[in-house]
Amino acid sequence: MIEQGSGPPLVLVPGLPGPWQYVAPAVQALSNRFRVLTLSLGPECTIEADVTRILAALDERQIDRAVICGISLGGLVALRFAAEHPDRTAALIVASAPGPGATLRPHHRVYTRWPWLCGPLFVLETPFRLRHETHWTPARIKMLAAAILRAPVSFTKMARRATLVESTDIAADCRRVVSPTLVMTGEERLDDVVPVKSTINYMTSISGATHIVMHGAGHLGPITHAMEFAAIVHEYVRRVAPRADVA
Repeated sequence: MIEQGSGPPLVLVPGLPGPWQYVAPAVQALSNRFRVLTLSLGPECTIEADVTRILAALDERQIDRAVICGISLGGLVALRFAAEHPDRTAALIVASAPGPGATLRPHHRVYTRWPWLCGPLFVLETPFRLRHETHWTPARIKMLAAAILRAPVSFTKMARRATLVESTDIAADCRRVVSPTLVMTGEERLDDVVPVKSTINYMTSISGATHIVMHGAGHLGPITHAMEFAAIVHEYVRRVAPRADVA
């Protein structure tokens, strides 16, 4: 578990690749306003194991309640934590996460069956799927290369995590959530990774949920627009979760 910053506690759960380093810009931006705890997704590749890891980290630090924030696939972990531990969840934030009824694209389902064969294909198609929301400047390529070198991904683990999209009863978890919930998406035209319509399904599945669009952002909004992302999270938590002691 990595810890940065000071202020109200916030747990940030990364997405499909697994290592927290891939959401480092969001960690840095949030740490200006929150005491950020983040972790890499575990080798078990199960939601239950990651929820248990978060709970243990909060207990170890004697943190009674925290904002639980999940980006993309990490949203399913954050959702499950909020569903199972409402007394420990000051607010739930899901950003560009697969929503109730989400399915994998047919060719991605094939990838999960032969990850070592198809994993390189997934990597090759990723820049094209992100082409509408990010410009691959030398600085961004350098940042991505550094993250890969520091925290290489496992195609096998990514494939196992991807299957959670269809094997998890997301709607059932939503029905158990009672914490204030913020659903964040980028613009529909810019997100070619998780359909915005899928994420918006949280709005009809979690009572009282709020939806905010990050304009000019796509799936990677929490990373490419990290300061805006942190400001939105801060303002929402300040408004709905005064017990989180947000100034």
